[in-house]
Amino acid sequence: MDLQMSFNQVNDSSFFGSNVKPFKTQLLKWIGNKQRFAHEIINYFPVRFNRYFEPFVGSGAVIGTLSPLNGYASDVIKPLIDIWNETVKNPKKVKTWYRNRYVFSNEVGKKEAYYEIRKRYNENPTPGDFLYLSRACYGGVIRFRKEDGYMSTPSGVHSPITPESFDYRVDIWSERLKKCKFFCEDFEYLFYMARKGDVIYCDPPYITSQQIVYGAQLFSIDRLIKSIEVAKSKGVYVLLSIDGSKKSGQMLCDIDFPDKLFQREVMVNCGRSMLRRFQREGDTLEDEVVSDRLLLTY
Repeated sequence: MDLQMSFNQVNDSSFFGSNVKPFKTQLLKWIGNKQRFAHEIINYFPVRFNRYFEPFVGSGAVIGTLSPLNGYASDVIKPLIDIWNETVKNPKKVKTWYRNRYVFSNEVGKKEAYYEIRKRYNENPTPGDFLYLSRACYGGVIRFRKEDGYMSTPSGVHSPITPESFDYRVDIWSERLKKCKFFCEDFEYLFYMARKGDVIYCDPPYITSQQIVYGAQLFSIDRLIKSIEVAKSKGVYVLLSIDGSKKSGQMLCDIDFPDKLFQREVMVNCGRSMLRRFQREGDTLEDEVVSDRLLLTY
């Protein structure tokens, strides 16, 4: 649904892509994952662009669905970026990371293994432990305490997928990301790299609902807005997923952006909020259907 706000509407539908198919095979279990509707987001990319940049890669849903020929992605969590780099360069290692921890879980018990791995990760963060925690924690809520960076998410109620299922996913993702490079850097790094004709897709922590999620404590929306302004002036196409509506559309999340920074806005239905389910201890949350705002500079 297009919103008739202060945005100039781009009516030429031939400017946007239209043939990207859904890709629903997740590698990481992750709160706020765009996997189910990443193809909808990509269909608002320009039909023709040069390189693809994603400075808040997280679970990699959009870059994995796009499978670009020349892609660059970054995030601030080193173990996460190590997972993505090894998925491309050495998928066998990633499979072994997961299998070893899955076997350990079967030996000592799911909860006991989870809390032992979480304790070990908090003492010495490694990609293998981070990988397993992302698949075994509650709802994929990757959260760190602000004061000391301690990952505090409890064990999930679900059973982690089998190593065989995970191996299958690694092979698919390794192929889809083979033309991509990953960096452990702040978002400004990729903005600096982008040039005229490139696309940047941003999916930062949300201002009104994700203060507890990883990276949110250090995120500055004002700094991101300045980076988008510079990128737009260089002729870079920028898309931003940000807070839209909560409570089944009854609450709109209003954020003050500079006039004329964005030319188009669409709403993307995200379904029920897993983060709110976590905060409200498993309620079904009929009143917490949320939508994303997808803002375009073109």
